[in-house]
Amino acid sequence: MNSNLSLCVYCGSRLGNDPIFAQAAKHVGRWLGEQGGQLVYGGGNNGLMGLVAQSAQEAGARVIGVIPESMVIREWARKECDELIVVQTMHDRKRIMAEHANAFLALPGGIGTFEEFFEAWTWKQLGYHSKPIGLLNIHGYFDSLIAFIQSSFKSEFMIEQQMELISIGAHAETLLTDLSTQVRDQQSTCSKSDYKNI
Repeated sequence: MNSNLSLCVYCGSRLGNDPIFAQAAKHVGRWLGEQGGQLVYGGGNNGLMGLVAQSAQEAGARVIGVIPESMVIREWARKECDELIVVQTMHDRKRIMAEHANAFLALPGGIGTFEEFFEAWTWKQLGYHSKPIGLLNIHGYFDSLIAFIQSSFKSEFMIEQQMELISIGAHAETLLTDLSTQVRDQQSTCSKSDYKNI
């Protein structure tokens, strides 16, 4: 059990067209609660976002949602979060989510999920943080994205050390356990102050 795990999850505000995506989101939330961890996410109530938050809370996890005011006005927020932080901008949202987490995980999602995942990866490359980052490739959803990243590596726009900054897995529990282990190994040096320059 890792009660110090605070996992920032990026995922879709839609369910997608395969029930396996919803099952994965529920599994991630449930696993986090069973481990005594905390979920940090975008504060939404729809799609995979809502499912991971609901499952995490039902399993005993504390849930922190961070959402822009414009989305609250549209009634997209999950008001049942243990803590709902309302911000003005998307940049504030991502920064505060990062400050409250000690690991990141991307599930299937759309353009927002891609952008958040790549920004967390970029921040790590630039040395703004050293927190583990995972990409959960459920049902091959990210196969094409991974192939594109590998193509960038082969074209020498990326280097091997950049690829080593992320963990990719197809099985939720295996990847979550790996991220949790990395967190335990880094807890003596990783803190919110990692983000003071972002």
